[in-house]
Amino acid sequence: MPSRAVLFAITEEDLAALLERDRSPALVDYMIEVIEDRWDSDNLCELDKAWDAIHRCLTDGSLDPDAGEYPLNAAVFGREGLHAGTNYFVGLTRAADVSIVAEAVSQIDSDWIRRAYSTKVPTDYAPEYGETDREYTAGWFEALADFWRTAATRGRSVIFTVDQ
Repeated sequence: MPSRAVLFAITEEDLAALLERDRSPALVDYMIEVIEDRWDSDNLCELDKAWDAIHRCLTDGSLDPDAGEYPLNAAVFGREGLHAGTNYFVGLTRAADVSIVAEAVSQIDSDWIRRAYSTKVPTDYAPEYGETDREYTAGWFEALADFWRTAATRGRSVIFTVDQ
């Protein structure tokens, strides 16, 4: 089963700091020691372990960050990868694209996710596959649209993080 994921709506200062550390170990250090440590609950969305199935539901059923069509394929992994190490992944959606993703995600509801789970998510994606996992996925999805709308309203970029 995948690790837990969080989306953070970040400030321009945080974005600049991350981009300065482009794909280096210092980028992960900044994520952990500054952004995650701050834990600004008004500007984050926890996806727990449901991120994997949510992404699959919003795309073609695969875990490929580039799978599916924009803007739904950016709702979890983001538009561009900033770091893809063996222990940590960081994806970015810049502020200019956040409202586009927010609009697309707001068109989806938990019932849509349940149907997509049943038709797109491979039965072998995780040992937990089944009715309970489908409800778990739909439940975690509920906060996603609100998060994206709030990030768009605040003019923030969004970072996706997951540790392996």
